[in-house]
Amino acid sequence: MTSAKVHAEPMTHIDRPPVAPNATSGPPENEAGGALTIDLGAIAGNWQALARRTMPAECAAVIKADAYGSGIEPVAAALAKAGCKTFFVADLAEARRARAAAPTAAVYVLNGLMPSTPPSFAEINARPVIGSMLELAEWDAFVAAQQWRGGAALHVDTGMNRLGISAEEAAALAPRIRSGNHGITLVMSHLACAEMPEHPLNDKQIKLFREVRILYRGIPSSLANSSGVFLGAAAHCDMVRPGAALFGVNPMPGRSNPMQAVIDLRGRIVQVRTVPRGGTIGYDATWTAKRSTRVAIVAVGYADGYLRAASASDHTPGGHAIVSAKRCPLAGRVSMDLLAVDVTELPEGAVRRGDMATLIGNGITVDDLANSAGTIGYEVLTSLGRRYHRVYRGA
Repeated sequence: MTSAKVHAEPMTHIDRPPVAPNATSGPPENEAGGALTIDLGAIAGNWQALARRTMPAECAAVIKADAYGSGIEPVAAALAKAGCKTFFVADLAEARRARAAAPTAAVYVLNGLMPSTPPSFAEINARPVIGSMLELAEWDAFVAAQQWRGGAALHVDTGMNRLGISAEEAAALAPRIRSGNHGITLVMSHLACAEMPEHPLNDKQIKLFREVRILYRGIPSSLANSSGVFLGAAAHCDMVRPGAALFGVNPMPGRSNPMQAVIDLRGRIVQVRTVPRGGTIGYDATWTAKRSTRVAIVAVGYADGYLRAASASDHTPGGHAIVSAKRCPLAGRVSMDLLAVDVTELPEGAVRRGDMATLIGNGITVDDLANSAGTIGYEVLTSLGRRYHRVYRGA
């Protein structure tokens, strides 16, 4: 096996990228079709609120999928500054970015150990979340050969039926913790139905994971995701792993959202035009003007992450935008680079070329847009494109 330069302690030689209030990225605002503002202060505030709620359990942060579309580097740096000591990402590429932004944090890779990658984990001092006996065998061989002491998590499947070893396999492996160099720094599982507090699988998973925890007494354990935090102390264990809630998604669908809003998305109006009664708007002519209609054409589309499923038709209302302080409905299909907003109810002259329409923010939440598109806030956030002028504030 390829040898690796092993770091037994967290790497500290990588400088943390500076994140200044109102830092920007992407094209200049006057050239971009939209502006995306990400409130790092709100992300840190959401993490602190969840950390207080789950004390004495440690509150980690899941920042996979480019920190839910918000940018791993600025988000990890802001959360580390707020006190977060443990991060979870999806793969090694994300782990490298998290490590650069948070040099002393523990970084776990949720998708586990890809073949022949143990040296890469050692290189950046990241920890794989082991989810199969094959992964464990390869990891153990590397650890033995390289005397690596960086640790790994053991993922036990308690009902998701996705990744993880079985509870029976976990029981068979439990005696290894009597070894001084067992290498397991965390035992974890994942809730399948935490957004539905009354679902019987929640109680079943909590009870099964409790049995696993007893076998691994002395090893930190983790079960709760964002919604799991609100299932109570029985789900908190030693560490909770909120993700989407940090970015403003409601972890308790159907109830008041306890999280601060993080995202503000505005699109530039490139034209205002009048469509006569009976005229149609957009591809496939799915939306028909019931009267003489003024529409504002906004330079944002599904290539920017504004989901096509939020389109409006004669039979489906679709999404909304805030234009000149009024909530206005979409008209017609969302196309790759453009969408249309019905601004007929606004006074003549209230909307002009170059104005901005708010697509998320000012009363339209990430979850509102998700509901319009028949999906979840997670998909909205992780779809946010790179053509926006991005502003980070509150770092």
